[in-house]
Amino acid sequence: MIEAAEVLELCKHNKPKGQQTLYQMYARLVMGICTRYCNRTDADDMFQEVFIKIFQNIQQYRGEGVLEGWVRRIAVNTCLGHLKKNIMTVDIEDISGSDIVAYEGENAVDQLSTSELVEIINDLPIGYKTVFNLFVVEGFSHKEISEILQVSEGTSKSQLHHAKNMLKQLLYKKNIYRYE
Repeated sequence: MIEAAEVLELCKHNKPKGQQTLYQMYARLVMGICTRYCNRTDADDMFQEVFIKIFQNIQQYRGEGVLEGWVRRIAVNTCLGHLKKNIMTVDIEDISGSDIVAYEGENAVDQLSTSELVEIINDLPIGYKTVFNLFVVEGFSHKEISEILQVSEGTSKSQLHHAKNMLKQLLYKKNIYRYE
């Protein structure tokens, strides 16, 4: 197996062996990020765009931090750039007055496979899904999200709140949550 430093050197010299190895190392990670932010068709396009950007900008990677973090950042930024061009928010009915609880003794998420969970998250409107992914999955603060998406912190918090409520509704439809 080729060491990461050797893979980087090969990629910096446009060697197909290095590019193929880097692709194999990170294809799954990149596709996971792309499908979290985009629908399947757009995710395929973003996946290709991410690797083009990686190979075009590999010279800029200075070895500071982990290569995976650099790749992850390019993938997230590429998807966010795509979303900024197409972002839309959808108002949904606020169900904050309803009491929604998980079935006794069971964690709702534990009942789902990873693919089912991703499918449910992908059913969210694009604005909700984007903020949810940035906050819950990527770990950004509302301040960081507001800067990334160029919205107010309040908008970020509101979008997350609505995303969580909508997720509860979607889980309810799958009989994972019940109303009391």
